Amino acid sequence: MKYIVFLLSLVFVVSCATTNPSNYSKIEYNAEACFGFCPIFKITINPDRTAVIDAERFTFTEGRSKDDFSGPKEGIFKTTIKQADYNKLISLLDELNLKNLNSYYGNKNITDLPTAHLRITFTDGSTKHIEDYGKGGTEKLDEVYTFIEELRKTQTWTRVAK
Repeated sequence: MKYIVFLLSLVFVVSCATTNPSNYSKIEYNAEACFGFCPIFKITINPDRTAVIDAERFTFTEGRSKDDFSGPKEGIFKTTIKQADYNKLISLLDELNLKNLNSYYGNKNITDLPTAHLRITFTDGSTKHIEDYGKGGTEKLDEVYTFIEELRKTQTWTRVAK
């Protein structure tokens, strides 16, 4: 009897320790320019937690003058997203009910705001693309944008190309 209880306990512990696979085969986020020093980059996150940032401007550096716009591209960087951060991102995406969100948010009558593009490829092959001018589509979307943008600062990135 002890062995059965031990085996059942072991199975329970192992099943709790493994992460559930996400419903997403690719997460892409583009932060586009504004009339200021907004970060400009594209990040792609895979289910194995590997991520690549194509950093254009102000992704890892701060803009302070107009001369910063004419400098070289920051480069391409890679990392493996920390497990806890990846789980949090998946949780935020799951809360969105992505397939029922609008494909476009924003007010084009305002001309100096950045645009966010969130592209999700689901494991079933379907996709969802949300364009959000001004990054104010919904409160939950804003949480996702903020979380993804903070990954620039909370992960250890390695430059792989200029």
